[in-house]
Amino acid sequence: MGAIWTIFELLLISAIVLAFGLAAAIVFETFRRRFNHTHVEAPPVFEDPSSLEPVPCPHIFDPAAKYISLVIPAYNEEHRLPGALDETLNYLQRRAANDSAFTYEVIIVDDGSTDGTKRVAFEFVKRYSVDNVRVILLGKNHGKGEAIRKGMLHSRGELLLMLDADGATRVDDLEKLENQIHAVANKGQQLEDSAGRDSTIKISDVPAAAFGSRAHLEEKALATRKWYRNFLMKGFHLVVLLAAGSGIRDTQCGFKMFTRSAARKLFLNIRLKRWCFDVELVYLCKWFRVPMIEISVNWTEIPGSKVNLLSIPNMLWEMAIISLGYRTGIWKIYS
Repeated sequence: MGAIWTIFELLLISAIVLAFGLAAAIVFETFRRRFNHTHVEAPPVFEDPSSLEPVPCPHIFDPAAKYISLVIPAYNEEHRLPGALDETLNYLQRRAANDSAFTYEVIIVDDGSTDGTKRVAFEFVKRYSVDNVRVILLGKNHGKGEAIRKGMLHSRGELLLMLDADGATRVDDLEKLENQIHAVANKGQQLEDSAGRDSTIKISDVPAAAFGSRAHLEEKALATRKWYRNFLMKGFHLVVLLAAGSGIRDTQCGFKMFTRSAARKLFLNIRLKRWCFDVELVYLCKWFRVPMIEISVNWTEIPGSKVNLLSIPNMLWEMAIISLGYRTGIWKIYS
């Protein structure tokens, strides 16, 4: 009996030590990220591959010079990127041909790829000109969240869309997000008019966010996935609910649109660089009272996903950091 109690005491002490160590690690990591010092802060250099001359680098605080910017993070996407870019640029060119006010840019952020992603990206710059397609090189791999943050902060659009390099979401679905953001802006315009104010609201000045969603596909996914994958998915949704609150059913879809005003607030504050930056975006939207609209989009699973079961512990770790950082005030939010 005494031996059993000794084993139980050892297990209890080990569990307490492990919990204390984990809590200490979370606190340390939260403080480490307190002032955003781990981000890539060096200004990017946009280069014209035809003349090899650097192109002036815009910033999110500059006035918009394009109608829409599409930010594509790419890490070792040599094979999937060309198809996605062909589809995207064909769509953008068609819209531009039918509407002279529709101006665009595509920003490809190479997140430290070790394959031919950089070469592929610059081939599209040569084909479509540096005014329409630009490449940011991060030098080493920092994570999808950091790649998107960098692209957003140095874009020129009134509207800013993040989308994945695999082309899993149809690019013309951006019109669904775009229409909803315009509806928010029009509602604001009507409120201004009813108050007797004669002002024209620019879409870039209206804080709004539209989140592409695959939630409508969940029932089918539940029927085809293994039970343990469904269990993990439900558990992840619960943790997201605890960390960021309710409002968005699918936080992880890589198809999101922001107005320039919203992007300024969100991407100057975001700290997470990898798995759960999407969850942090939802939290920051709520903090700044940025209207969020969730819209169903067409989505196809493309082979080659970099998210797997081993990503789950990293996601849980980052959500613990979010909760501690914001709820304790360790992470300051700058307006």
